[in-house]
Amino acid sequence: MQWGVYIHIPFCRQKCFYCDFPSYAGRENLMASYTEALCQQIEIQGFSYRQKWGRPATVYIGGGTPTALPEENMAQILKAVAAYIGMGIEEFTVECNPGTVDAEYLQLLRAHGVNRLSFGVQSFNDRLLRRIGRIHTGAEAVEAVKQAQAAGFENISLDLIYGLPEQEMADLQVSVRQALALDIQHISIYGLQVEEGTVFARQQELGKLALPAEEEAEAMYDYMTEVLPQYGYRRYEVSNFAQAGLESRHNRSYWHDVPYLGLGAAAHSYLEGKRYAAVVDIQGYIAGIKAGTEIWQLEEEPTCQHAMEEFAFLALRTAEGLSAQAFAEKFQVSLQSVYGEVMEKLARQGLLLVEEAGCRLTEKGFKYGNVAFAEFILD
Repeated sequence: MQWGVYIHIPFCRQKCFYCDFPSYAGRENLMASYTEALCQQIEIQGFSYRQKWGRPATVYIGGGTPTALPEENMAQILKAVAAYIGMGIEEFTVECNPGTVDAEYLQLLRAHGVNRLSFGVQSFNDRLLRRIGRIHTGAEAVEAVKQAQAAGFENISLDLIYGLPEQEMADLQVSVRQALALDIQHISIYGLQVEEGTVFARQQELGKLALPAEEEAEAMYDYMTEVLPQYGYRRYEVSNFAQAGLESRHNRSYWHDVPYLGLGAAAHSYLEGKRYAAVVDIQGYIAGIKAGTEIWQLEEEPTCQHAMEEFAFLALRTAEGLSAQAFAEKFQVSLQSVYGEVMEKLARQGLLLVEEAGCRLTEKGFKYGNVAFAEFILD
C-alpha cells in the first residue's frame, strides 16, 4: 500500500517575518528532549504503521528548520527512521535552510539515506533576504546547493517567493536566473501571503509594509510561470515545477488522497479517511510522549460532502486534475452528477478544461485557482 511519513521539527534559528508555521526560535534547550520523544514516537507509531502497510514510499522531514538541529540529534532521528520505518526509502526529503548546513552536515544526511533536499532560499537578493528575516545571504544559498551537489544529491528543490516587500521585477528575474544556473531539479514558487500573527502582519497594521502593487505581483507570477517551462521545468501543481520524473512524490501524495502519518509536535496525519493534528506545544508534546498519553486530536468528523470537496480541490491543484474514474470509485457516484453544473460554469469562464476523463485547470485557472476551488464547495 502506498503511504508516506511526515516528520516535523519545530525549531528555527530565527522566525522569518512572513512565517506562521508552528516553529520556534530560542528553544535550543528543548532540542535533545524533543529528539528523544520524537524517536520514541517513530519507534512506536512509525513501526506500527510499517507493520500494517509496509515500508512507506516517501519520508519528508520539514519544519521549522530541520537542519537547525545539531548533527547528533539529526543522526538520532535518521537512525530511528531507518530502524523502525525502513531503509532505502524511495524519496526521502529533508528541508534545509542554507544558513544552517555545511558540507559535513550534508554528508551526514546523505550517509543516512536522505536522497532529496528542499532549500528554502526565497530570494538571492541580500537586501530582500534581510527584509524578510532570513539568516543567510544569496552567496551562502548558492554555496549550500553546490555543497549538496558535491555530497552526491541529485534531486534538489529550491523555494522562491514573489511579491515580497520592496521587491521589483528585476530582483525576481535575477533570482530566477541564479536558480536556473544551479542546475537543480525542482523549483517551488509562492506568492507572499501576509498571515495573521506574523511580523509582516504587525508591520502592515502600522503602515510599514511596502508590498508591490497587485499588477506588479501578477506580472511576477506571469514571468515565472512563462520562463520556468522554457528551461525544462514542467508545472505539475499550482506552485511546483520540476524536470521530467523529478516531481515531489511526497507532495503529490497530499493532492491524490494518499494516507500519511505525521510524527512530531504540530504534525498532521491523514489516516483511513480521517485527519488528525498533534499537540502544537513542544513541551506538551514531549510530556505526552513520555507519559504515553494521547497527543493527537481528530480535526473534524468527516462527512461525505466534505470528503468530496476536499478530494476535488486537492486534485485540481495538479496538472492532471480531477479524475472522473477516481472520483466515482471513491464515492460511488459520478463526477458529472455532483459537479456537472460547476464544471460547465468554470469552463465557460475559461478556468477549467472539461474532458471525458475528468477536468483540469487551464493556465488562467491556475492563476485564479482560489476562484475555481471555491466553486467546488457544495451547498
